[in-house]
Amino acid sequence: MSVPTSFKAAVIPEPNAQHQLSERTVPALKDDEVLIRNTAAAVNPIDWKLRQFNVFNLTYPTVLGTDGAGEVVALGSAVTNLKLGDRVFYQGIYGTADACTFQQYSVLPAVLAGRTPDNISDREAATVTVATVAAATALYDKNGQGLTAPWDQGGDQVGKGKAIVILGGSGSVGQYAIQLALLSGFDRVITNSSPSHFDYVLSLGAHAVLDRSTATAQDYIDAAGSAEIDVVFDTISVPDSVLLATEIRSLAGGGGKVSIIVPTTPEITRLAAAKNVEFLNTRGFAWKDRHLGEPLMENLGGERGYIATGRFRPNRVTLVPGGLAHIEDAFAKCKQGVSGVKIVIEPFDA
Repeated sequence: MSVPTSFKAAVIPEPNAQHQLSERTVPALKDDEVLIRNTAAAVNPIDWKLRQFNVFNLTYPTVLGTDGAGEVVALGSAVTNLKLGDRVFYQGIYGTADACTFQQYSVLPAVLAGRTPDNISDREAATVTVATVAAATALYDKNGQGLTAPWDQGGDQVGKGKAIVILGGSGSVGQYAIQLALLSGFDRVITNSSPSHFDYVLSLGAHAVLDRSTATAQDYIDAAGSAEIDVVFDTISVPDSVLLATEIRSLAGGGGKVSIIVPTTPEITRLAAAKNVEFLNTRGFAWKDRHLGEPLMENLGGERGYIATGRFRPNRVTLVPGGLAHIEDAFAKCKQGVSGVKIVIEPFDA
């Protein structure tokens, strides 16, 4: 398979600058790495936030992009889980330009790439990894809820007889959290969204979807019925949603742990502590949390994985055509906000 010596990338020359199409050189592969020819990439809020706020103290010039899909075109000498021509999806590595997705070719440790099954497209595959890793970290990491993962022995039964509340069911993290909760065997998966997304969220398997603008904490307790609310996960994590999650956790057993995806305010933290509620901040880095990242990608992908067997469905896609040359359009659309879909750019051959 022919691989060029250079390729096009959307490069940010300095902090908070606009993307510029530039040439980059294909790096040498380590023994455990693969070279991926990118075909689609999703845009996440973390991407524009990295540029605007320099969250990870990036070294410039740099390449961003944290959700990608493509084809394996070169293999390191020790790679055994993938072969040339495999379609894959993966999480870009923040702060490592060679491993990010807004470019024609990326380099990645092979064990962090999932094999894209035939029943989804590359644009769908590009929506999966970042939000799924965040949800999996919140639920299964020892610094999160600490549940046994569904791919481990007994992990598909940890929710038996129990309920889980997931705030923000129509968002990317919320959609994937619902599906992971079902894989974990929860008897009652309770979430919220705007009414326009009720049918879709129910189609993902949620047992109850409440109106995010009107439902009270008691409504979530009532929706659980006789099942104990074991987990509360706020995938929105704005002040109003964190306060709601706090009240739900307080009513359901007098306190406990609530997973959130971004830190909340000191005032809300103090209020929660008074109700015996503790916040667990989710980070979701597949390359750092290898104990989760590697088995998650293995079990999501492939011909027998959760996606191929219909137990896990990618986000719906809104496409920004034109590829790398139109990445600023995708950033603007992401920053403005979308509902119930993930922004994807393609193709990457121009």
